[in-house]
Amino acid sequence: MGGQIAESTGAAHAAVLGLGSYRPRRVVPNSEILEQIDSSDEWIQTRSGIKERRWASEDETILMMSTNAAKEALADSGIDPAQIGCVITATVTHLYQTPAIATQIAVAVGAPTAAAFDVSAACAGFCYGIAMASDLVRGGSAKYVLVIGVERLSDITDRTDRGTAFIFADGAGAAVVGPSDEAGIGPVVWGSDGTQHEVISQKESWVEAHGSYQWPHLTMDGNPVFRWASFEMAKTAQQALDVAGVKPEDLDLFIPHQANMRITDAMRRTLKLPESVKVARDIERQGNTSAASIPLAIATMRENGEAKSGDVALIIGFGAGLTFAAQVIRLP
Repeated sequence: MGGQIAESTGAAHAAVLGLGSYRPRRVVPNSEILEQIDSSDEWIQTRSGIKERRWASEDETILMMSTNAAKEALADSGIDPAQIGCVITATVTHLYQTPAIATQIAVAVGAPTAAAFDVSAACAGFCYGIAMASDLVRGGSAKYVLVIGVERLSDITDRTDRGTAFIFADGAGAAVVGPSDEAGIGPVVWGSDGTQHEVISQKESWVEAHGSYQWPHLTMDGNPVFRWASFEMAKTAQQALDVAGVKPEDLDLFIPHQANMRITDAMRRTLKLPESVKVARDIERQGNTSAASIPLAIATMRENGEAKSGDVALIIGFGAGLTFAAQVIRLP
C-alpha cells in the first residue's frame, strides 16, 4: 500500500476580477447584407433586432482579438500576467484542429507557462469557461484564470443564406477570475441536449470542405432554436437564480447570450424581471458573436453607464450542441 495522496486546496471564494473586450473596426449595416439575400432591413430588424454588426478584417485574427481583450481584462484586474495559471479560450472559429489557440494567447499576454486549452461549447462557451475557472480557483489548481470568448463567425457564414447571413459577427471578450473574500460567482447550471444537435451545426464536414476548397458554413433551423431558447432557457436561468440564492428583484443586470432580441424579451417576460433590472441588448449594434457575446455585452453596459462595479448580473449562454450554461456573477 502506498502513502496517502495529498489534495490541493484553493480559495474559499472566486470572483471575476477584471473584464476586457475587442470589437472589430469594420461596421457592416444591414444594407450591405441585403446585397446578397432576398430580404429587407425591416425584416431583419423585426426578426432579430440587428441593425449592424462587426466583421473582422484580415489582420483581426482570433489571436489578435483575444490578446487585445485579454490584456484589457488583465489591466482592469490589476493582476500581473505572470500570475495567470490557466488560460481557457471558448471558440468554434479557430479553424485549426490543433494546437489550441489558448497556448498562443498565453504567450502573447505574458503567461507563457500557464495551462492552456480551448473549449468548443459554441454560444455557451464563455459561461462554461467562467464555471471551470471558478472551480479551478476554489480547487487550488490555479490562483488566477484568464477566460476568453472569441469568434470570427464571418469566416463560416454563408453570405447567401437568407436565414443566417444577417446574424453572425466577430469579436472577443475576456475575464480574469481569481480568489475573493466573498462569493462573486454563483453555482453553474449547465448541460446539453444532443438530441437536437442538428438544429445549429456546421453544414459541411472538414473532408467535404477540403474537397470543395472552401471553409465550412454554419446552418441553423431558426424556429426550433427560438422555441427552445425562449422557454427552456428561461427555466435554466431561473435555476441559476435559485441555486445562487438570488431573487429576480435582487438582480441589477440580465445579460443573456446575444442571439436574438425576441428571445431576450421572451426570457425577460418568463423570468418576470422587474423594470429595475437592466437588460443587455448589444445584438442591435454587434450581431451574434457566439462565445464572445456576453463579455462584449457587459462591456457595452459598462461603457454606457448601465453597469457599474459591484452589480449583480445573471448571465446565460445557449447554442449549438445544444449546450447551455447560466450563473450569477458580481461585476468587478
